[in-house]
Amino acid sequence: MNGRSSFLIVANRLPVDRSIEPDGTASWRRSPGGLVTAIAPVMQRRHGAWLGWHGAPDETLEPLEQDGMNLIPVPLSAREVELYYEGFSNATLWPLYHDVVAPAIFEREMWDAYRAVNERFAVAAAEAADEGAVVWVQDYQLQLVPAMLRKLRPDLRIGFFLHIPFPPVELFWRLPWRKELVEGLLGADLVGFQLPGGASNFRRLCRRLLGLPYKGNELFLDDRVVTTAAFPISVDFGELDTLVREPHIIQRAKEIRAELGDPEHVLLGVDRLDYTKGIGQRLEAFRELLEEGTLAPGEAVFVQIATPSRERVEEYRRLRDDIELQVGRINGEHSTLGLQPVQYFHQSYGREELAALYLAADVMVVTPLRDGMNLVAKEYVSCHHDLSGALVLSEFAGAADELRQAYLVNPYDVEDVKRQMMAAMRSTPHELARRMRTMRRRVATYDVDRWASEFLNALESPASEPATSRTASWQSD
Repeated sequence: MNGRSSFLIVANRLPVDRSIEPDGTASWRRSPGGLVTAIAPVMQRRHGAWLGWHGAPDETLEPLEQDGMNLIPVPLSAREVELYYEGFSNATLWPLYHDVVAPAIFEREMWDAYRAVNERFAVAAAEAADEGAVVWVQDYQLQLVPAMLRKLRPDLRIGFFLHIPFPPVELFWRLPWRKELVEGLLGADLVGFQLPGGASNFRRLCRRLLGLPYKGNELFLDDRVVTTAAFPISVDFGELDTLVREPHIIQRAKEIRAELGDPEHVLLGVDRLDYTKGIGQRLEAFRELLEEGTLAPGEAVFVQIATPSRERVEEYRRLRDDIELQVGRINGEHSTLGLQPVQYFHQSYGREELAALYLAADVMVVTPLRDGMNLVAKEYVSCHHDLSGALVLSEFAGAADELRQAYLVNPYDVEDVKRQMMAAMRSTPHELARRMRTMRRRVATYDVDRWASEFLNALESPASEPATSRTASWQSD
């Protein structure tokens, strides 16, 4: 990478993973995951730079180029990974922002590490950004970066997007460092959220905590206007739609069904192994359907993929043990010779295998207890051009606001999950096609390109007039 960039993404992780070849040499490949899938195409088109940690502690790397992107590694020590990432980001902010599904931990040492790492990212971004550059900061791990970066480089146009939910004022108020986090976010020109409710929560918080006036989507600081708005993230519909039409993907989908014993119904869950995803709730619903005889032996197979996640965190190790015990009990009670009702895989899969799984599945079960969006739901819809397939979707996923034709469920209500899973399995082809057509139209229209372009257009369009000239009355939501 030579010189500075006029467009810079700042995220906790670089969009690549390092793999070791059989001969011992190292290579890089694009990472799986929603954030990378959503932003990598935008980066490639804009010939920008991506700044983030490369995934290995206590190692410093030089900038590199991969997949048409300039990558700038930011080093982290093992202790910082423990305190900043596993600690404050994922033991404090993650549960708090997800409605305290698990208890949040408040420790000053974690906060100190979070602040120090955010400052390192801000300094690195200030050095990498060209004069007047656009800098797009991503997600909850880096909420202090906008204000730190603005102090270093007031010439920059700074955007921030939160990929997870933003909690109500009453939950956020528990944070001992609530003022610092809010002031960090207010360093941005545009703060984006998945849903209007998140933006509304943030404006209310700014009013209550800092006394800031606002009108509509705009918050008024002494010398600046900060815009807050919802930009629901999406997927690359065209790529997925094209992929699942490939003969080898179609053939692989048929093979998957055959390997599962050609059941009448294949249900699928694809999640990071996380306590917010509602994996246990959906498995319990499936178990009860078998127990009650609503599903006949061999009628349905549930394939659950649980991608490894944060395995050094105790909460996640316990979750893995609980899920695997639950799977073992279901299979122990309801398996027949040669057939297990639950096929569980604690591993990652590539794009093509996932596309084949989506295509093979009759029912996609997405039941998070809380989720900012959930791109798996949109990926599944993108893969069913034949208008087959049903989506069972939690009301508490951001995607539920858009995919209203899904079989919506309250994941805390096991009876509701059972009822909607059965409705999805028993639905007629005409009904499935009606629902899928509407959902596909939505995802095709509001794809990842539109998400990124709408955010960046809003970020790159400065306020039409300074805050001091506005005469309209203030309001609260």
